[in-house]
Amino acid sequence: MKIAAANIKLDEIIGKVEKKGLKAPKLIDDLKELREYALKEQDPLVTKVLRLTYEYIGEKDGFDVQAQYEEDEEGNEYPIEIDAKENLLYILNLLKNADHKINREEIKDYRTALKLELY
Repeated sequence: MKIAAANIKLDEIIGKVEKKGLKAPKLIDDLKELREYALKEQDPLVTKVLRLTYEYIGEKDGFDVQAQYEEDEEGNEYPIEIDAKENLLYILNLLKNADHKINREEIKDYRTALKLELY
């Protein structure tokens, strides 16, 4: 994220999730507030992923989205087993540097996975 206040908010959310997990107080409200910064930054990918993230957490009471895969020698992809807290922390940390090419690709993977799960 580019706006300094957005990065402060993102760090605050990450800290809450590290301590309390998905039961962190006001997590969904915090994500909604962070989304407002993404709107100001005019980053549609981050804006959408944040919305889908808090909708998913609200509906499923967790974050077991399967968006990370590893590849074997033959090129076959297998989902990486990751708990909900670590999964959410991973996407939040990707958002810290959302303009980085590789991070952007992974954020797109989350967007696709979240859409499939929610709709």
